Amino acid sequence: MWIIYEHRKVIKQLDSLPMDILKRYEKWKDIVTITGPDGLKQIKGFNDEALRGEWKGYRSSRLNIQYRVVYKIENESLFVKVVKVTAHDYRKK
Repeated sequence: MWIIYEHRKVIKQLDSLPMDILKRYEKWKDIVTITGPDGLKQIKGFNDEALRGEWKGYRSSRLNIQYRVVYKIENESLFVKVVKVTAHDYRKK
């Protein structure tokens, strides 16, 4: 079983998201909790991929055509840190 840590900025971002994105994010969390990030690769709709450039080491999953969840796997097997749920904006702030 995987543990998902949501950065405090993510919790604030979730309040302003549309309801359908929140539901998709909850489904994403369910999949990651049970099967880990490898489970996301089996579902094509999430388009899980490694990021490059200044986001090297992070991964991105698609929630819909516009919104993405950006996360990092830490400790290689048990900990997923969600750093952003964004409308396809990968600039670090």
